[in-house]
Amino acid sequence: MGLNEIIPAIFLLAVLILIIPSFLVSNSKSKIFLKNLIIWSIIVGFVVLVSFSIIK
Repeated sequence: MGLNEIIPAIFLLAVLILIIPSFLVSNSKSKIFLKNLIIWSIIVGFVVLVSFSIIK
């Protein structure tokens, strides 16, 4: 693993650590939580795909 893979992974983990507490507080109901979790999964997946296509 080079720095091209380590730095974005560390950045993503740092952002998740900052976002997760308020995300869990604001999504107390399971239906809202699952909906928001799916939306965030799509966003993160899109960002990962775009970043991989730019790097390669």
